[in-house]
Amino acid sequence: MKLRKLIPMTALALSGAVFSSGELNAQVKKKEKSCTKKESCAKSCSKSSEYGKPTDVKANEGAFKIVSLKHDYNAVDSYIDAQTMFIHFSKHYVGYLNNLNKAVEGKTQATQTIEQVLKGLDMSNSVLRNNAGGYYNHNLYFDVISPKGGGQPTGALAEAINRDFGSFDNFKKQFSEAGAKRFGSGWAWLVVKDGKLQVGSTANQDNPLMPGLEISGQPILGMDVWEHAYYLKYQNKRGDYVSNFFNVIDWNRVAELYKVAM
Repeated sequence: MKLRKLIPMTALALSGAVFSSGELNAQVKKKEKSCTKKESCAKSCSKSSEYGKPTDVKANEGAFKIVSLKHDYNAVDSYIDAQTMFIHFSKHYVGYLNNLNKAVEGKTQATQTIEQVLKGLDMSNSVLRNNAGGYYNHNLYFDVISPKGGGQPTGALAEAINRDFGSFDNFKKQFSEAGAKRFGSGWAWLVVKDGKLQVGSTANQDNPLMPGLEISGQPILGMDVWEHAYYLKYQNKRGDYVSNFFNVIDWNRVAELYKVAM
């Protein structure tokens, strides 16, 4: 039984970024609050208070800043569990951010936006490539997740999806396959390029803003398919995670990003 409990955490540790001493500033899991009334021991007590608030998370000082979650860790618990969100945000994301700031300290990139860093990236610089990508990718990922997500887009974005993919169902199939079939760790993307929508995937923490990749354009939706994004809840069933991800997509936010990209 003890070995069984250790397996998910071991897999999670192996699938993530290598963290520097900056992780010391990441949030530490709090002890679960004891409840006096039965009804107060519901999800909000047993899970939200257990991990604290995303706004409690701190990162090292540097050129790039932490962008907090817009909701509690348990906000989408039916599809992405609170423990995964806690570890993903306060450990993995903060690790990428701290390592990014360390990599750009005293360099030209420290005065640039993250988009400028990515577009001008020397792809042989693996430290900057991995951590700048990890910072940008996770900012987008968390930005488009919402407890009020799901359904389908409307307005100009819906029209563009129908125009470029034939239907929302066709888009959903292509996007799902991009995530499910990405070997190993990586991301699935919906991007705008030359006024049209495209779907694709990248390995590791690469993204479509970087030069010379198989997909390029302005990302407006990104799905993390690293094991640390889903393993505690879904184990090896990545397809189930991909399917359920559509229940948390904030299409209003994606539509805003689409408008900006156009």
